[in-house]
Amino acid sequence: MNKLNFNKISKQVISIEIKALQKLKKSFNKSFTKAVECILKCKGHLIISAVGKSARVGEKISETLSSTGTKSFFLSPESANHGSLGSIGSSDILLIISNSGETQELFPLIKFANRNGIKLIGVSSKKNSLLLKNCDYPICLPENIKEADENSIIPTASTTSQMAWGDSLAISLMTAKKFGTSNFRNYHPMGTLFKKLVTVEDLMYKKNDIPLISENTKVSDALNIMSKKKLGSLIVLNKKKYLSGFVSDGDVRRERKKDISNLKIKDIMSKNPLTIQKDILAVKALEIMNKKKITSLIASKTFAKNKVKPIGLLHIHKLIQAGIK
Repeated sequence: MNKLNFNKISKQVISIEIKALQKLKKSFNKSFTKAVECILKCKGHLIISAVGKSARVGEKISETLSSTGTKSFFLSPESANHGSLGSIGSSDILLIISNSGETQELFPLIKFANRNGIKLIGVSSKKNSLLLKNCDYPICLPENIKEADENSIIPTASTTSQMAWGDSLAISLMTAKKFGTSNFRNYHPMGTLFKKLVTVEDLMYKKNDIPLISENTKVSDALNIMSKKKLGSLIVLNKKKYLSGFVSDGDVRRERKKDISNLKIKDIMSKNPLTIQKDILAVKALEIMNKKKITSLIASKTFAKNKVKPIGLLHIHKLIQAGIK
């Protein structure tokens, strides 16, 4: 028995799928644009249906859409044909994916959409298929795609094309909706992805928890406030309530060798403290702290030169508790 070269086989598979994607790239036209515009106007849900391997693709596309601002769910033809057609409303759009466009299980869905005036987007590689002939927005994927196996019968390159088409749809929609990282974070409240999208504002101390103090406060009184706030620091303000300086417990320890009982907090504070905007990612804030070898950052709002108002304080302990690395 000849020893198979699995690395060679794998590279051939990838080469075949790359060729399929190159064909797909050339297939985008006005039909795709019209379908996207239709979905953007949708008041209901984008309901996706498919069978076989295309169903797995459809489920993934629906999940991607739902996580990027387009209300969507997957409906299997089996469920639809046994009572779940009622889940499709008049304000919804139906998107059916079928490589052949002739899958019998999908026919009742197509008839239901046509009969009830529900907008139908059909995605198939057969231009004259029943699906594309009976939909409002026909999307014709490249025909005669060679599959990755030797006999070209296993759905591989064709499903890769369908998946890539779905990704293109999702990104087009989220771009049009200006769906950014803050929106995305709201749909991903757990896991590593959420941690990457956490901002300074999400973790900083705010309002009454911020250790604010006047620059003319006596050091002895200031230390009591520092102990009460339990953050090991003080944000110093001038008469106009703008940022004047910053005092850390380290600053106090260094000054304790001297007689500071009669000093004011402005006499020992660090001037021009480092600040950060509230919408900066927490991972970036941690990077700054590590680089500057500090444990706190003042979140601020700048109105003009020397007119900076503190709106929060980010402490490294908050970053650690949130699992930011």
